[in-house]
Amino acid sequence: MDEQKYTTLMEGLKDVPDPRHPRGMRYPWLFLLALICCAVASGQSTGHGIAHWISLRGVEFLEKLKPPHRCIPSESTIRRVLKIMDVHALEERLAIYAQGLAERVRENNPITTRSGERLRGIALDGKELRGVRAHGQPLCLMSAVQHDNGIVLAQTAVSQKTNEITAAPRLLAKCCLEGTVTTVDALLAQRHLAQQIVEQKGHYLMVIKENQRESYESIALLFDCPPWSKQERAEQYRVHSSYSKAHGRLETRSLESSTTLCGYLNWPEMGQVLRRRCKRVLLRTGEVSEQTTYAVTSLSPRDVDVTQIEALWRGHWAIENRLHYVRDVTMREDAGQIHTGRAPQVLAALRNAIISSLRARGWTNISDAIRYYGASVHHALELIGALPT
Repeated sequence: MDEQKYTTLMEGLKDVPDPRHPRGMRYPWLFLLALICCAVASGQSTGHGIAHWISLRGVEFLEKLKPPHRCIPSESTIRRVLKIMDVHALEERLAIYAQGLAERVRENNPITTRSGERLRGIALDGKELRGVRAHGQPLCLMSAVQHDNGIVLAQTAVSQKTNEITAAPRLLAKCCLEGTVTTVDALLAQRHLAQQIVEQKGHYLMVIKENQRESYESIALLFDCPPWSKQERAEQYRVHSSYSKAHGRLETRSLESSTTLCGYLNWPEMGQVLRRRCKRVLLRTGEVSEQTTYAVTSLSPRDVDVTQIEALWRGHWAIENRLHYVRDVTMREDAGQIHTGRAPQVLAALRNAIISSLRARGWTNISDAIRYYGASVHHALELIGALPT
């Protein structure tokens, strides 16, 4: 990772190259980027919406930013900026900015190992932009999100000719994994990915399904027909049970762990295997559903207890609750119809940066934050660090 740090979003955007030809250039590059970021922070999701929101507040922007030409860019100019921006440079700069944010934000319930090391969870997952697919140009983006605060550490596109398995190594290469536990679903449970995480001085927690048949069947057999004697069970087996009642359902969970297969399954620096069983009862109807899931992790019982692994397992869904849902519903990403050039990926990256900035400022309700910053040009410029000093 680049050792350069950015304290504001605009500092990172300064290093995104301007691809325009100098001839006929009317608006400063950073002026355009500041306008677009403020519009994204206000929840605008379409090219027309961004341009219209900017035009309605044109006088305030001109007073605050004082561009050389006292006029506001047209919608076509805004759309052109989004289409031609160097999205790879943008994502690299935003990754540096986000990881600087993560270092400055207070840790919320980190996992502390028995040796005193503090670990933070990072969830990896992909998301398809449905608005883009509606125009016949599918685009899937992978993100790395911190469990505890929802800060988006990095983003990368999944090539149409490949899948998330080939994109994940590029995404992880952008992140500092020391002192972290990377959690992934079954698709990304791959040995080469686990090896990369270990080489980057991190830990992993990977869900195992039938795509890793040998591991899946071995773990299932171990817990279904345990081979332990009474003494071996005390040494090699742990279990943690918990329950919760919320959202109209009662949920009972048990997480079992064992070190028995550490010398058998060939996963890099594997510390234990896991079986998680979850039973949900809908209180209104009495409907019952049960789910059994298996996993491998590089964390050993010497590092953490089963309770901490359960917290990491449940924390993986932060990427759905704190990022994908917010982008889809609150920021209306899937309703957006921008699909040409690099614009969809650029806007997704900017939404990630805005969400991370809001999380770092303590906002838990992003809808409230969007209304707050959408109502004030001054506050929006302050959020992204664009106010002149």
